[in-house]
Amino acid sequence: MNDSSPPSSARDARRHALLFTGALVGTFVGLRIWLNITPNADFNVLGYNVHHLFTGVLIATASAIPLAIGVAPSRGRDILVAALGVGLALVLDEWVYLITTRGTNADYLLPISFRGGVAMIALAALIAAVSYRISARR
Repeated sequence: MNDSSPPSSARDARRHALLFTGALVGTFVGLRIWLNITPNADFNVLGYNVHHLFTGVLIATASAIPLAIGVAPSRGRDILVAALGVGLALVLDEWVYLITTRGTNADYLLPISFRGGVAMIALAALIAAVSYRISARR
């Protein structure tokens, strides 16, 4: 191994920070494009409207618990980190929408909903970057 290359744990932390942030931002961008193309495309299960907040909570929970317990570094951990980014993007986007609007399908298209989503995704990405920088110093 080359002495100038970072240790494996530093490479893993960098990869995980990039995976998380890429999944977070990519999901938000994809979601917002989809909502602009099909603003009235509700997902209903047994008569219940399943918002992306609920889906996001399930994805984030299913990925965060194994990460918190300490899944060994592997491809599975990479998948969990990316899934956490996906779930958190879904949660943060709808969380802001529900706080700042009346909650109608048309409200997704309001600037306040979009700007709030961007702010929350940016905050989560900033937290990921700061967390990475802190872990890189150790």
